[in-house]
Amino acid sequence: MSHLAVHTRTAPAGPVVELTGELDHASFSQVRDLLPRLTLPAGRRLVIDLTGVTFCDSSGITALIAARNHALAAEADIALAGVPDHIGRIFRIVGLDQVFPMYPTAQAADTAWTS
Repeated sequence: MSHLAVHTRTAPAGPVVELTGELDHASFSQVRDLLPRLTLPAGRRLVIDLTGVTFCDSSGITALIAARNHALAAEADIALAGVPDHIGRIFRIVGLDQVFPMYPTAQAADTAWTS
């Protein structure tokens, strides 16, 4: 069974969701179920920090698309941060690098939004 730890915090740009572990069929609902509970004002940025993610399958990608849809519905922005190389390769293959702005760290994503 996979394990995913989900932590949220607030940065100047908006909420940061930090994920650690496997983002897959067994765990993606943790992210999907969190979205309606996030306070995401219009004009802010939701950052999904993937620094600690060790594996991401198509269900994990679905959770990220759901997060994007949630942000867009709130008239907010979304960015991914700390995408590990092995996951970034998959994202490039399926074209997610064209859908999500990606930053090396959550702080860089926050700074880019606020500047």
